[in-house]
Amino acid sequence: MTAGGKVTRPYSPLDHASIAVSNVARSTRFYDAALAPLGIKRVKEVPGHIGYGTDRPFFWLHPRAARGAVRPGIGLHFCFGAKTRAKVDAFYAAAMAEGAKDNGAPGLRTDYHPSYYGAFVLDPDGYKIEAVCHSSE
Repeated sequence: MTAGGKVTRPYSPLDHASIAVSNVARSTRFYDAALAPLGIKRVKEVPGHIGYGTDRPFFWLHPRAARGAVRPGIGLHFCFGAKTRAKVDAFYAAAMAEGAKDNGAPGLRTDYHPSYYGAFVLDPDGYKIEAVCHSSE
């Protein structure tokens, strides 16, 4: 969207987030597969940085200077919305096929609310990644 040569877009209280990864190529393969069922794809690349989104990047990967895995329990958690429960299931299957560690298989989490359907994985660097559908299918 442009207005008078300037890029414009709707206001969002959270514009984007980024994570530092130990291996950009490995993480790109993982997120390409895991986010595809949610309609999220690679939309921008600049040297060493990969941006994911729908029409614009809102989730970025960049190289981490320090070696080694993320410390478990650091509390960093990213949740991606899914339009259907089947897309949550597909996210989980794709993530697991790319080497994710299970952190909660797809299912209802009624402690959150009656139709909260989510799946949780740990990515190749140990970040907590979730897909959720709030629909009561």
